[in-house]
Amino acid sequence: MNYIIIYLIVINIVAFVAMVSDKKRARNKAWRIPESVLLTLAFIGGSLGALLGMFACRHKTKHRKFTILFPLFLLLHIAIALLLTGII
Repeated sequence: MNYIIIYLIVINIVAFVAMVSDKKRARNKAWRIPESVLLTLAFIGGSLGALLGMFACRHKTKHRKFTILFPLFLLLHIAIALLLTGII
């Protein structure tokens, strides 16, 4: 169980940093992180970090794909956690 918690902490930090980094790159007109990478990071456990990054730097907040999928991924992750802990 400790490995899962460590994994979730790391993947959420990575997702947060990726969102902030992509915003900085967008401002500087530099090479961008592909949307598929940002969505994949959120899907594989980094949904909370991605959501926090999205709102912290107001990045991708006008893209329906992100404003719908990030919260859905977070709900999915919460449901999985509740199932694994036996609460549901």
